[in-house]
Amino acid sequence: MSSEKRLENRVAVITGGGDGIGRGIARRYAAEGARVLVAEINEETGAAVAAELVADFGVDALFLRSDVTKQDDNEAMIAEAVERWGGIDILVNNAWGGDRAGLQRVDKMPDSAMEHAWHMNVMGPFWAMKASFPHMRAAGYGRVVNICSLNGVNAHMGSVHYNSTKEALRSLTRTAAREWAGFGITANVICPGAKTAAFRMFEEMNPQVAAESEGANPMGHLGDPETEIAPVAFFLASEDSRYITGNTLFADGGSHINGALWVPDLGD
Repeated sequence: MSSEKRLENRVAVITGGGDGIGRGIARRYAAEGARVLVAEINEETGAAVAAELVADFGVDALFLRSDVTKQDDNEAMIAEAVERWGGIDILVNNAWGGDRAGLQRVDKMPDSAMEHAWHMNVMGPFWAMKASFPHMRAAGYGRVVNICSLNGVNAHMGSVHYNSTKEALRSLTRTAAREWAGFGITANVICPGAKTAAFRMFEEMNPQVAAESEGANPMGHLGDPETEIAPVAFFLASEDSRYITGNTLFADGGSHINGALWVPDLGD
């Protein structure tokens, strides 16, 4: 890594920043000099990540407890960043909090799981993007990085709630990219293949299928959030990505090439 800090004085808000990919991105942004607001529902992990950013990188970092299924919390995290640092340059919508519905076929998926996923994966990012827009537009600069999933791209069995809402988020991102391009704001998607909080939850529920999925990765492993996924998020937050918008980047070791290779048992 260069000694030059490429995100010096940039302000970043990262949802789900207390674990996994969110933490990895927060650490990379902080290493590049960004001021980081860690928006996280888990107070223990969120506060710990904010503290480590200050200790490890000497940046200004803040934790704010946020439930991204709530409109008020999404608006509050943007308002807090603007009040503390004068604006927002980078928004990363990463949070996912599972409802423990487990692997369920479409006809068995509870309505409550679909509703939870819709608010978490679509409405939360939508509200955060709306709240960020006037500040990014006024600055003539903005970077929106939305974390989606190969689950939706490949239509993995048993997780229609997650799959369909992550694909809705991809469409939301592309629409914003088209509409906001003239304001100096880019919006892009990362579909990672990594040991995220969502994958660990899936691993607990179905360890055999999880092991098979990791073994099927062309590179032989799922990505490390900090060293293999966060660099892609850094690129999309930097000046180098200024001519890229509305795109989906697969940071997955090649997993998207041949699609899903596992077939979980969803019952009869």
